[in-house]
Amino acid sequence: MPRKPPGKYQVISTVGGEKCRAYVPAPLPPDPPLRLDSELQEAMDRSLLALGRLDGISALLPEPALFLYMYVRKEAVLSSQIEGTQSSLSDLLMFESEERPAAPLDDVREVSNYVAALDHGMKRLREGFPLSLRLLKEIHAVLLRRGRGSDKDPGEFRRSQNWVGGTRPGNALFVPPPPELLMECLGALEKFLHDDPTPTPVLVKAALAHVQFETIHPFLDGNGRLGRLLITFLLCAEGVLSQPLLYLSLYFKAHREEYYDLLQRVRTAGDWEAWLRFFLAGVRETAENATQTAQRLVRLFAEDRQAIQTLGQAAGSPLRVHQALQQAPLAGVKRLAALTGLSVPTVTSSLHRLQEKAIVRELTGRRYGRIFCYERYLNVLDEGT
Repeated sequence: MPRKPPGKYQVISTVGGEKCRAYVPAPLPPDPPLRLDSELQEAMDRSLLALGRLDGISALLPEPALFLYMYVRKEAVLSSQIEGTQSSLSDLLMFESEERPAAPLDDVREVSNYVAALDHGMKRLREGFPLSLRLLKEIHAVLLRRGRGSDKDPGEFRRSQNWVGGTRPGNALFVPPPPELLMECLGALEKFLHDDPTPTPVLVKAALAHVQFETIHPFLDGNGRLGRLLITFLLCAEGVLSQPLLYLSLYFKAHREEYYDLLQRVRTAGDWEAWLRFFLAGVRETAENATQTAQRLVRLFAEDRQAIQTLGQAAGSPLRVHQALQQAPLAGVKRLAALTGLSVPTVTSSLHRLQEKAIVRELTGRRYGRIFCYERYLNVLDEGT
């Protein structure tokens, strides 16, 4: 049975009087329902298995909070790079250490806002707050609270027409629903997130909700970043993940053209199945890569601890500095002293010993205000950025 049109076009007039077609998506779930054949069902099972392994490995890590801390920052960099920022993971860590990053300050602030937005969303979910339009507005307010985009109504749904690509709605690649239909579209999306009118398997729900959010484009800025965060929040809210460890930004970045093409095919032809295949492959690949990254870091930290222990009785302070570098892999002596509770001379001496073991590298070449880098750790996290 052919699927009903996934949405409709409505002719609107822009501020300058130019007419164009805005797209208004039909409510979810698709009608008729998705065709979950054996191939798609197998893909879903494999993705859920990969997510289960990722959730399990996070519980086995000696310092799961440290892995999460750094992994969230990697995702913030990747998601912001998709939007055009030039900031790197090192820039973000320099900024958080109150050092001057190499990238433009607005770029780094944008990445820092992303970290804060993710933290805020997770905190609210853990407090029992539902994944809702109100929460999305709260998260958006944090995402755009300072720097670029802070003049684009943070925390408020748009009251004017936006568009994707082009210089105006008339020559845009895509024009989302007009503002007067926005709340109708968003209300239907919120109901779908809460299994109204019908329960939906969680990975299917995440896949469909992401497309619908990007299609509605409810904010003047930050829709891409928030739409990617929505996937992670949904998986955590539904109990698939206990920690926010799945981020698809690297996968979407690596398959950028296919990603945008599939979004458009859903809108024009209702090809939800092709999008779902792509999405499930991304979930599986990303979860497996995250699990492997966690395992590599556990091995790296163990190898470096072993190397430090060859110092014998002198190993105590270097081991404490090594532990602090797992939390702050790019830091100055004063920050490491604060993290370890050791004196500045003791931290300095320990860093020299870690340099001799090729565990850290000094970046500035200066005598004062030096910055040390836990290089192999950062190299693992930097992959893909």
